[in-house]
Amino acid sequence: MTQSVVVQVGQCGNQVGCRFWDLALREHAHVNKKGLYDEALSSFFRNVDSRESDGGACAVGGRIQHLKARAVLVDMEEGVVNEILQGPLREVFDSTQLLTDVSGSGNNWAVGHMTYGSAYREQIVDKLRKAAEHCDCLQCFFLIHSMGGGTGSGLGTRVLSLLEEEFPEVCRIVASIYPSAEDDVVTSPYNSVLAMRELTEHADCVLPVENQSLVDIVNKIKQMSHGGKPGSAIKRDSAVISGQGGLSGPEKPFDAMNNIVANLLLNITSSARFDGSLNMDLNEIAMNLVPFPRLHYLVPSLTPLYTLSDVSVPTRRLDQMFSDAFSKDHQLIRADPKRSLYLACALMVRGNVQVSDLRRNIERLKPSLPFISWNQEGWKTGLCSVPPVGHSHSLLALANNTCVKPTFMELRERFTKLYRKKAHLHHYLHVEGMEQSFFSEAVSSLSSLIEEYDHLDATKGRLMPDAPRLSIAR
Repeated sequence: MTQSVVVQVGQCGNQVGCRFWDLALREHAHVNKKGLYDEALSSFFRNVDSRESDGGACAVGGRIQHLKARAVLVDMEEGVVNEILQGPLREVFDSTQLLTDVSGSGNNWAVGHMTYGSAYREQIVDKLRKAAEHCDCLQCFFLIHSMGGGTGSGLGTRVLSLLEEEFPEVCRIVASIYPSAEDDVVTSPYNSVLAMRELTEHADCVLPVENQSLVDIVNKIKQMSHGGKPGSAIKRDSAVISGQGGLSGPEKPFDAMNNIVANLLLNITSSARFDGSLNMDLNEIAMNLVPFPRLHYLVPSLTPLYTLSDVSVPTRRLDQMFSDAFSKDHQLIRADPKRSLYLACALMVRGNVQVSDLRRNIERLKPSLPFISWNQEGWKTGLCSVPPVGHSHSLLALANNTCVKPTFMELRERFTKLYRKKAHLHHYLHVEGMEQSFFSEAVSSLSSLIEEYDHLDATKGRLMPDAPRLSIAR
């Protein structure tokens, strides 16, 4: 059985991670009624016998002694991590998994990447190694961070490069939360573009999630729940609204948004955590969906995003779920894949769904989805038998599509507006190790990425003789 480690960096990364662990425990408790430590649990949790001084893991198949998340939590402020340690999830983590400071990164990528990255390098590597040593067969690192602040963008991408250095053979999947144009952090365009270069160079796959898309989804659900129509009330145990997510106190404004991202991670890891007739190995995501090494940004789309409280309303047809997965309302990034070019696509289905249902819907949808000429059959599918709690089935679509280009162009434009005025540059250049060339190199890397997507769009996906391409596994 393979295991994965979740690395949470910064305030946003730790809040999202917290929601993930809460929901993952609920799913396992829902399925594992006898409280046995089984292979499904071992994929993301260790079983520690508290009587053993060395904290050794119990044998698979034994009773659960004490579950510990396979995670490393890093933040340069103490607030969120302390909240987690005082909340319902406090027993799931121990001090060897945590790394905090008190002053924060001041919304400055350079402070996170250079100052804290250098000061805490050995401690971070030590915690990552310890987490890896507890795995029999380490398959993947999931990094969760945001792009707009200082710790998530700066230290988060420093951790990413350390993962590549220390564990070059282990897959690195990154969930990155992108700021909206109205972000209240004035330096977020700098932080995001500096982080983009690191993501392009060091990640195997990036799942970009836009704050604005999350806001739009949550607002739409609120409108539905207050619409007064029969059956439109949202069930309390829905995917979006699910208790405190391991944090104490009342629901916070970002809880529902963080929960959507946590559900993305639940779905992408479902095949690793539960059995299915067509399980998808996490390594296969990068292997099958990334034909060009740098073009590894996958547009995530989730359905359903909520549960209706009126159980008398007929369950939506399975076919509708597949259609929804390709509609803009269910994407976690504002983009239009149907007007752009698909390089590959993965469908990860949970619940009582047959392979024949999958194939039928792919055939039905294919004519409306413009695929690159040399990869018309570029579909990867996974079937997990266990649905999310409160749903009969769910679907996560991951599209490698050139439609991410406008998001990157908009980011570059916001960066350029600041950079032309040299606004706030001195805050970065005062940081030891930071040079102005970092800015020009980062925006050059982003422009190069945009050009690569442009090139594919312009050629309608015909493979040029000099284009470097990885072989696509079938």
